[in-house]
Amino acid sequence: MRPLLILLLLVIFNSASTRAGKKVTADLSFASHYGDHMVLQQAPKQAVVWGFAKTLGSVVKITVQNDSYSATVQKNPQDNPGPGVWKVLLKPTPSSTPPVIISVKSVDGQVAIKDVLFGDVWLCSGQSNMQFTTDMMLNASEELEGASKYTHVRLFTASQVTSDVPLLNLKSVEEVWSLAAKDTVGHQPWKYFSAVCWLYGRMLYDRLKYPIGLIDTTWGGTPVEAWSSPDALRQCYGQSNEDRVKVNDPMFPEAPGDHTVLWNAMIHPFLNTTIYGAIWYQGEANASPPTMNKYKCTFRAMIGDWRQKWHEGTMGQTDENFPFGFVQLAPWRTKPNSPSGFSTIRWHQTYDMGYVPNYDLPKVFMAVAMDLPDPKSPWTGIHPRDKIDVAKRLVLSGLAVAYGKSGIKFQGPLPSAYFIDIGYYTLRVEYDSGKTLLEIRSSAGFELCCSHDNTSISQCNETSTLWHEVPLVSHDSTSVTMSYGKVAGCVGQWVMGMRYAWRETPCEFLACPIYSVENGLPAPPYVTVGIIGYDV
Repeated sequence: MRPLLILLLLVIFNSASTRAGKKVTADLSFASHYGDHMVLQQAPKQAVVWGFAKTLGSVVKITVQNDSYSATVQKNPQDNPGPGVWKVLLKPTPSSTPPVIISVKSVDGQVAIKDVLFGDVWLCSGQSNMQFTTDMMLNASEELEGASKYTHVRLFTASQVTSDVPLLNLKSVEEVWSLAAKDTVGHQPWKYFSAVCWLYGRMLYDRLKYPIGLIDTTWGGTPVEAWSSPDALRQCYGQSNEDRVKVNDPMFPEAPGDHTVLWNAMIHPFLNTTIYGAIWYQGEANASPPTMNKYKCTFRAMIGDWRQKWHEGTMGQTDENFPFGFVQLAPWRTKPNSPSGFSTIRWHQTYDMGYVPNYDLPKVFMAVAMDLPDPKSPWTGIHPRDKIDVAKRLVLSGLAVAYGKSGIKFQGPLPSAYFIDIGYYTLRVEYDSGKTLLEIRSSAGFELCCSHDNTSISQCNETSTLWHEVPLVSHDSTSVTMSYGKVAGCVGQWVMGMRYAWRETPCEFLACPIYSVENGLPAPPYVTVGIIGYDV
């Protein structure tokens, strides 16, 4: 009975492997994030196909349609899941190519993956607001019912795993490459699939009309340091960072918030795979000292380091300045409605400039989300359910910055000039050099820093008591005017600074003061410190 049972199980296993499009044998395999239904990066870039083999020095033959490639098995420095690694660059392949089968053969066996498309591959990462799944969002039922129409949007979700050493291969997979469908887009809360990632990819497909591959690698409650390599953190923490990276000791298991552990386990395995770009939603876990004060450095360093290492890992095929989009922190609590670390993180996300792209963050784009509060969210207010507006804004800026589409106004209004009238106690702020028509939806949100001392700007720090709320009293089509004549703390003082929307939750839903008439986008949070004027 026992030999017969074993034989029967082997027959069932082999039959299932054949139906699934066999991607692994005991001695020959693709990397764990390759599989049936995946999307590889299209031309003009070249896709990398790689995996593992047992016999070092042997030749692996790879066949894609009518094209053949070969690779020699090199030593795997980690010896897991096999002693050898093989890797090839495919020729540039356009998105119009029909689905292909990729077959791999060597002395160690034969494996294949099928229904592989070519298009653009986007990686989605960050903490809980990126992990937040489609079945949790507003209008989830409608979104999920329509998902199956997007058969050329393909999804993959990495498991939440930590490691104290860089992994070449994912330890495990939460969701294998799948066609978009109700159960693959909205499987289970916090499992898969990321709402922002899905909506971004779906909306991109609506505009671009070619395959989009989405990789979800997220973990709620995690700081930027966990997603950063030691090289990136060294730029901000110096050599002291070496003490924060754990040694490989089973007595001290790593936690998801530890330095580098998610970089090692959930980013590093993808470095050999060509991608078009990445989107990011994170920062809540860094919104308090001391890491808050480092975020200007750590966020920029992480972006630059990811770009460099992906470029190297894919033999130059991932752009060394690949597009990187992010969502500025959404609101959270409405009471007490005061400045918090959220304001600082939003500012640091732009490298303290208020907008992207800029000189220090080239080819970076963002979606402002501070005007989308959801205090009644069953997932708590820190997890707003409106992900559609977030994705619309991110796609708009992505089309302009990542894809170079001309004629797209993808930013909200930005201050360009300040005019103080000491006789009338007013400050007029002009936006975009008068080129953007403004829509004014409310009057609260501006503050002035007023002081008798005009020699120090450090006095206008975030928590200073010198900041005073100042109401808007009038506006024209391109500027707003605020009055400080009845603000006791500003009469007879130097106006040393101005800030806008500098609150954890600066306004009600879609009701911050300043929006663009043309694109409906909100003015982002902003602060400027220095001598603006003097009231006598």
